[in-house]
Amino acid sequence: MKVAYIFSTSGHTASYKLGKMILPQLEERRHGAEVVGMMFFDDNNYILRQGDPLSERLSKVAQEQGILLMKCDQCALERGLATGEPGACEPAGVVAGVQVGCFPDLYGALAGNPPDQVITL
Repeated sequence: MKVAYIFSTSGHTASYKLGKMILPQLEERRHGAEVVGMMFFDDNNYILRQGDPLSERLSKVAQEQGILLMKCDQCALERGLATGEPGACEPAGVVAGVQVGCFPDLYGALAGNPPDQVITL
């Protein structure tokens, strides 16, 4: 089964659930599902900052396993983690492989390898 995660809940959603549960399972290749993508909203965008140990681990796993990492363009712009304008921006200060976009961009990016389930955390 293929899954995609959407990190939308404010607080420590990404750092705790991703950092303590999902990422260790992915690193050990025992997650139980193929993760094809992750989308980050609001303050969860901070989990993708360059130089952060958790972010660097996530980037490495994503590159090795072909996992899309995307952050909301407007959320990233508000937090200084992208440059440009909504709909036309580039990531800034984040780990390798991160894309910036909105739902249409997410749909397009996952079209070639669509998930069976989308899980919102």
